[in-house]
Amino acid sequence: MALMITDECINCDVCEPECPNDAITMGESIYEIDPHKCTECVGHFDEPQCVQVCPVACIPTNPAHVEARETLWMKFERLTAAKDASAA
Repeated sequence: MALMITDECINCDVCEPECPNDAITMGESIYEIDPHKCTECVGHFDEPQCVQVCPVACIPTNPAHVEARETLWMKFERLTAAKDASAA
């Protein structure tokens, strides 16, 4: 499952630097999460870091991108391999 940021977002800027996959970026009016990069921190942390730091609790699961933990793990491995390849 990817996460999403709802319109309750106050643009406090604390979530973006916490994302280990660089999935969070500023959208047109609020921050957005790229579902192709979001692994809910699987592979990095036990819990999604953006959810942990969000002061207004506006980061729920995105119902349009439901994924099993195994799928999130495979996405983590793919993203990590891509990052390693681009760093080499």
